[in-house]
Amino acid sequence: MRVVFAGTPEAAVPSLRAVLDSAHEVVAVVSRPDARTGRGRRMSPSPVAELAAESGVEVLKPPTPRDPAFLQRLHEIAPECAPVVAYGGLLPQEALQVPERGWVNLHFSLLPAWRGAAPVQHALLHGDEVTGATTFRIVPELDAGPVYGLFTESIKSDDTAGSLLDRLAEHGAELLVATLDGIADGTVQERPQPEDGVSLAPKITVDNARVRWTDPALAVERRVRACTPAPGAWTTFRGERLKVGPVGLRPDVTSLAPGQVEATRREVFVGAADHAVALYEVRPQGKSPMPAADWARGVRPDPSEVVGETSESTDEGRR
Repeated sequence: MRVVFAGTPEAAVPSLRAVLDSAHEVVAVVSRPDARTGRGRRMSPSPVAELAAESGVEVLKPPTPRDPAFLQRLHEIAPECAPVVAYGGLLPQEALQVPERGWVNLHFSLLPAWRGAAPVQHALLHGDEVTGATTFRIVPELDAGPVYGLFTESIKSDDTAGSLLDRLAEHGAELLVATLDGIADGTVQERPQPEDGVSLAPKITVDNARVRWTDPALAVERRVRACTPAPGAWTTFRGERLKVGPVGLRPDVTSLAPGQVEATRREVFVGAADHAVALYEVRPQGKSPMPAADWARGVRPDPSEVVGETSESTDEGRR
């Protein structure tokens, strides 16, 4: 089939590469506009746009999918099908009607669970043991279209959003190509999503990534894993932001109040609602990541000091 691929971040690169290597003809790639990245804040193309340009494929970067010039070009190209992986823009009805066989989205959850922008993060945040990816036809309602195929993936105890997404992106690329093959030869059938089991996965904001030490230790550990690498879990210490890397559960350390820090020669513990967690890596404001023990030796926390604002509400729904 003649296809237009839509995607933006690194997680979409394995899928674009797989479609480029398949029997389907990628006639154009749609990606978000160039953005400022890195310490120099230079304007750079998205990872998907970069791969497309290297492959000699036309790249479309509309400011919005409703852009008239983009819609006109899409009509001119007239793709048969349009695979989508983490594009990051809401497609209008006019765009949805262009490909004869529709827009086929690869979504990193087992739909109808975790519809929305951050399915991997929410699976970790809520303690899911199994996740996966789903291919489905895009409809105007958010991630609600009929399903073509899926696969499951076990969540490891030490998975972060980054490591889990990497695995889903690689396996998902195979699923996406298999779905396109099935659409092309008529061997894959759409089936509606179940009405039960719908859950939403809105974008994880910087505020959501703030560690609440009045939560149970398991909830703290899940939040850190869900927010790694982005937007990055964080707390405060002495009025400055302190990013928190991997943490470990320490049910044997129960003497610390929420947010209270205890540092030994090799370990750093912080109290949560029930027991402590061990900090493995931190990143003080304006500095590079460092082992938590090195940080503690430098700041020498007093036993009366705490990290974070433990008095604030822990109810996300009130925010």
